[in-house]
Amino acid sequence: MNRLRKKTGLAPGSVVFTGNRKVDKVLIHYLQYDGNSLLEKEIDSHSKNELKQSPVDKVDWYDVRGLHDTELVKFFGNNFDIHPLVLEGVVDIYQRPKFEEYDKGNFIALRALSFDKNRVEIIKEHVSIYFNEGFIITFQETESDLFEAVRKRITSSSGRIRQRGADYLAYALVDALVDYYYVVLEEIEEVIEGLEEKMLVELDIKDKTNIHQLKKELLIVRKSVAPLREAIARFSKTDSNVVQDNTQIFIRDLYEHTVQIMDTIDSSREILNGLQDLFISELSFKMNKVMQLLTLISVIFIPLTFLAGIYGMNFDNIPELHHKHGYHILLGVMLIIVVVLMFIFRRKKWL
Repeated sequence: MNRLRKKTGLAPGSVVFTGNRKVDKVLIHYLQYDGNSLLEKEIDSHSKNELKQSPVDKVDWYDVRGLHDTELVKFFGNNFDIHPLVLEGVVDIYQRPKFEEYDKGNFIALRALSFDKNRVEIIKEHVSIYFNEGFIITFQETESDLFEAVRKRITSSSGRIRQRGADYLAYALVDALVDYYYVVLEEIEEVIEGLEEKMLVELDIKDKTNIHQLKKELLIVRKSVAPLREAIARFSKTDSNVVQDNTQIFIRDLYEHTVQIMDTIDSSREILNGLQDLFISELSFKMNKVMQLLTLISVIFIPLTFLAGIYGMNFDNIPELHHKHGYHILLGVMLIIVVVLMFIFRRKKWL
């Protein structure tokens, strides 16, 4: 509803932030590199004169953390000639993961995921990547450095990133976020295994809630990965001059990763369905055991109640009532009935 209220009636390409402000001040981390040199620094969001593409044959990477400053986003759009629809997608946190080609660049929208084990909840973050020949701009919602691993590979001069262009860096950034999906699924699987072990020992009504919650969170992961798989497929088949043939090989491998993640999600959902069935079966089994016990107790007390009812009637001509040992005989008969019934139940393995 908040998103609809903010965007209703606006023209396509309107730069309207649809999320909640998650940083006090927008942070811009800048990296410029080639095979032989590296420049790294922080840029104040107010120093807009530094936000421009270098004329030299190097790769410029602007990593923007914080999306609420729409004027800054528009400034990037003007300086780097970015299409208005891209700018709209950057600040729309509800944007579906996608890959789009434009005349002067390529745009990738996707979601970074993490898992809170204590709350059993998936935490989403909207991430945007825009790149063209010689530069790449990334936008994140929070201050957390989602691309730390890639940044270390660049600054340590290890790997092939320093030898490649912005297209390969875009692939590496998407690959880093996809790796987080594996971590999230592993953490969810750990929770599922813990639930399974616990349910086999002791049944708790909270387990049903946790199973339902996990199924919802896996659905969130699936809704993030399924469109991303389509986006990466388009990325791998793009005709853009910016994306080199030797980069597309790696992108196709990344597509296989998303397929594997989808299979893992489906497997986890099947396991949860099995756990749900196990919960219902265990609950039914315990209920049956209780009903069985109550039934056996009823069977034992039915003949005892019958005898007590007979000798509790207010008739004078009941011979046994006047017998000297009538009370003890009746108790003995009742005891024999109980012992015989218990013996039968044990033989039938009902006890």
